[in-house]
Amino acid sequence: MNLRALTRGDAAVAGAAVLLFIASFLPYLTVEFCIAGRCNSDSQNAWKASLFPILPSAFLLGIVAAALILVHRLQGEASATRQVLGLRLDQWGTALSVATLWSALWAIGGGGEGVSHGFGAWLGLLAALVLAGAAAAGPLVPALQGPLLSDKPAAPAPQAYQAFPQGAGQPGQYGYPQAGQPGAVPTPGFGAEQQAGGYGYPGAAQPAPQPAHDAAPFQPFWFAVPAVRQLANKDNPAGPPVGELVPGTWYLAVEQRGAALVAQLPDGSHGLLADTSGIQRG
Repeated sequence: MNLRALTRGDAAVAGAAVLLFIASFLPYLTVEFCIAGRCNSDSQNAWKASLFPILPSAFLLGIVAAALILVHRLQGEASATRQVLGLRLDQWGTALSVATLWSALWAIGGGGEGVSHGFGAWLGLLAALVLAGAAAAGPLVPALQGPLLSDKPAAPAPQAYQAFPQGAGQPGQYGYPQAGQPGAVPTPGFGAEQQAGGYGYPGAAQPAPQPAHDAAPFQPFWFAVPAVRQLANKDNPAGPPVGELVPGTWYLAVEQRGAALVAQLPDGSHGLLADTSGIQRG
C-alpha cells in the first residue's frame, strides 16, 4: 500500500466516513409524549432496532463506500484491472456513496406529530453529502487530486534546485536523488560527468553535444506532472490503466514513443504516459 497515493479527495471521503460513524451514535429521532398530563421525551439513535433500516442504508452503506474507495487507491496500479461485476472498487464506492445520500434524504423526510429529528440525523445527512460529493468530484476537480502526503527535504536544497519552480516535487522523493547520496555512479545514457546528487538530478551535467549529423539517442530524465495523470499499459495502450502519476513526485522517463513517454513508477513497473502537456522536466 502506498499512502502517498492518497489525495485530498480521499481525505474528504475518509473524514465523511468518520462523521457518519459518529453521527450514528447521536440522537436521530426525539419523540415527545404526554401521559396523565405529564410530558416527556425520548431520544433514539440509528442503532435502535425500531429505526431499521436507517442504520444500514444511511450510515453503514456510506462507511462501506468510503472503505472501497480508499482500498482501491491504496492498492495503486494493481487495482486498475481488478473489477467486481464489471466495476472497479472506486466505482462501486462512488455508486454506494450516492445511494447513501439518497437514503439519508428520504429518512430526513419521515416523522410525524411529536417526532423531530435530532443532531445525529442532520450530521449524518451532511456527512453523506460530503461523501458523495468527494467521491464523485475527486477524479474531476484538480484541487482534490493533489497528494495528501509529500516527502520533506532531507537536506538543504542545492543551488541548482533553488531555481526550480516550486510545486513540482521536493528533494528526497522517488526519482529525485539527494545530494551526496552514497553509491551514486555515472549511468549509461546520462553522460559520464555528474554533479553531486547522482544521475537525473535537476541541474546535473548534461551529455556532451552530439555532432549535427548524428541522431542523439533518447536521454532518460526526471519529470513531474501538474495534475493526476493515468498510465496506460505500454504494450497495450488501449487497455485499462496500469497506474497513475500524482503531482509533487518525480518520475523517471525511460523511453519516448512519439509524443508519449514510458514512465517508471516507484515499484519499478512501467506505463505509457500519453498526456505529456505541462510536465515539468528536472
